Amino acid sequence: MRIDRLTTSRGLAGFVAGVLLAQPVWAVDNEDLRFDNTEDLFQICKVEAGQPEYVVASFACRGFIEAAVQYHDAITDRRNLKPLICYPQGTSIEDGRAAFVTWAQEHSSNAKLMGELPVIGLVKALAAAYPCNR
Repeated sequence: MRIDRLTTSRGLAGFVAGVLLAQPVWAVDNEDLRFDNTEDLFQICKVEAGQPEYVVASFACRGFIEAAVQYHDAITDRRNLKPLICYPQGTSIEDGRAAFVTWAQEHSSNAKLMGELPVIGLVKALAAAYPCNR
């Protein structure tokens, strides 16, 4: 079998171009995924599709929201407490993420709100988007 020199050159050129044009991979370390305050959660949740860190940030954001909402739902059901969030059936975690990001953008200059525990900021955002008018 004879290897065509032109084919080899094209393949090598394509490989080199791919390496040179490849976007750097986002190295995730413990400091990147801290949830010390609402601002931290906002910075993670606002990462958009197409950004190198999107997959990691998306899973971290979704996990935080889902855990907080599950806890809210479980504690209000079991203890007969008045719910703080009354989302309609069919509301998705993505809907909650979008509501939180919108709320956080609107309040990003409020140091007090953005400095609160992230679960408090999240619940405030979701309660504003899905109020309980009962």
